[in-house]
Amino acid sequence: MTTQYSLAQVKEHNDNKSTWIVIHNEVYDVTPFLNEHPGGEEVLLEQAGKEASEAFEDVGHSSDARELMVKYKVGEIIPSERTEVKPKNTDWGVSDNKDSSSSQNSLKSWLIPIVLGIIATIVYRAYIQTS
Repeated sequence: MTTQYSLAQVKEHNDNKSTWIVIHNEVYDVTPFLNEHPGGEEVLLEQAGKEASEAFEDVGHSSDARELMVKYKVGEIIPSERTEVKPKNTDWGVSDNKDSSSSQNSLKSWLIPIVLGIIATIVYRAYIQTS
């Protein structure tokens, strides 16, 4: 069984001697990783003792970084204090959704610049011919 911690317990581990963070309701002791973190130890210490999911996802960590996290996991947040885990956004603007409204929006995003370009070309050519 996985050890469960309250947010208050995690909050006690907020310095470079004991650095715990919460990412997606899982508790990590990143103290041994402080000196190895590519972004520097300050980045981890800013989140020490806190819920750091948003900060973690905002950076866009690689799959290697996510795999490395496993060895630092010490437990989970107790069920009554868990937050909703939002799926990470790896969309990069590509949609698997075949919804007609999304394809119409995609078409509009290209159609307007093309039409404006054609109009500008016609106006330019008309101006050159009259000169």
